Amino acid sequence: MKKKGVMRIGVLMGGISSEREISLKSGKAVVAALQEKGYDVVALDILTAQQDEVVSLIKSVGIDLAFITLHGEFGEDGKIQSILENMGVPYTGSGVAASRIAMNKILTQALLKKHGLPVPEFRIVSCEQMLTSEVGWNPLEEFPVVVKPACEGSSIGVTIVQSQDELVAAMQEAFQYGDNILVEQYIQGREITAAILENQVLPLVEIRPKTAFFDFQAKYQKGLTDYLVPAELPENVVTKIRNVALAAFKLIGCRDFARMDFIVNSQEEVFFLEANTIPGFTGTSLLPMAAQHAGYDFPALCSKIVELTKVRSQKENAMESEIEISSPMKDGV
Repeated sequence: MKKKGVMRIGVLMGGISSEREISLKSGKAVVAALQEKGYDVVALDILTAQQDEVVSLIKSVGIDLAFITLHGEFGEDGKIQSILENMGVPYTGSGVAASRIAMNKILTQALLKKHGLPVPEFRIVSCEQMLTSEVGWNPLEEFPVVVKPACEGSSIGVTIVQSQDELVAAMQEAFQYGDNILVEQYIQGREITAAILENQVLPLVEIRPKTAFFDFQAKYQKGLTDYLVPAELPENVVTKIRNVALAAFKLIGCRDFARMDFIVNSQEEVFFLEANTIPGFTGTSLLPMAAQHAGYDFPALCSKIVELTKVRSQKENAMESEIEISSPMKDGV
């Protein structure tokens, strides 16, 4: 039963994407953290993308604010955000448009390249292109390359390709997750992530996977990756990453928090890889790790995100009220 006069927070988790199990871990961790902070919290396991069913579920528990921990499709792509906006329920994180852009690596890289931010060389490949291309075709001409689905997270469907023999299989794997894929220049270097909270870049994290790269297994199985916080980089490189991270955050239209991933090559050149508007909230997740080094333990981080959402919602409501008051009255009223 909802406590009278107390804001109820619904933690949306699970979902329908390939990242469902990770989302459940994130959601359960957030529920426990917010309960520790004294919030009235209810867990909502999203089992469908049917709008009427999702609306019914949310209405049935009477939440005042949604904390989204849904990863991937119907979580980070703007769809659940659109539903919540139509319901008038404030929610954590980025809005509909920013979520849609950040979820799509093709849109993100094209946007940032247009504005002069450093991204690896890339080509967009459609399924039709692959089927009609000549044997031995490589859209970037040289190897190695990275083949990625346009709209998947957690490195799902990502392959580092060293030779022509591996390319077709890697593309076929990526095409399981959508009709368009990204073939990107592979850059050997140090993997760095920049978490952003309230327009401030948190201490950078260097990711040192013990596998070939920071793949799904390395991300979520403890012991397969080492992390260095703060990353030991020259000050000019740290400044470059911070500046590019904030620029990308603003260009995409993110708000409150996000995570930006980078690679730094041996010449200390910085390349932007991708944006995450709903990063993980698990025991090995990078946003909580960076926040910890900035003075936020996990419950404090979750509470901070809730408070940012509340303040933003109050400002939006106040602006709407001002617009209504200043609007000219209808004739005869």
